[in-house]
Amino acid sequence: MLYRFKSQATADVIMLQRNGEQMLEIMGKPVGGPGVLTVEQIPAAIAALEAAVAAQEAALKANEAAPPPDDDDITLDGSARGDGVLLRQRAAPHRHAAPQPRSGRAGGVGV
Repeated sequence: MLYRFKSQATADVIMLQRNGEQMLEIMGKPVGGPGVLTVEQIPAAIAALEAAVAAQEAALKANEAAPPPDDDDITLDGSARGDGVLLRQRAAPHRHAAPQPRSGRAGGVGV
């Protein structure tokens, strides 16, 4: 299954199921159904993504003395993900897709 994240501000972002669900969970949206972020919800979703990125980077820094797994990155719970893509990289398109609010105009991001 693929997840397509749509935004009026950027091109669609398509993710595999595991990665799309991870993004939805971090942003506080239910997995499996349509997940629409309203303009009011976007700041909290971006803050949640940035907090998750910071937590992963802190965990990586704490484990810096230990050799990293081959071609794997570390999830927030310390387990190997296996695809070599850090959360910072995976979350970047979502952080850039947030539309800039304009007065009197509704908008949002949807899945």
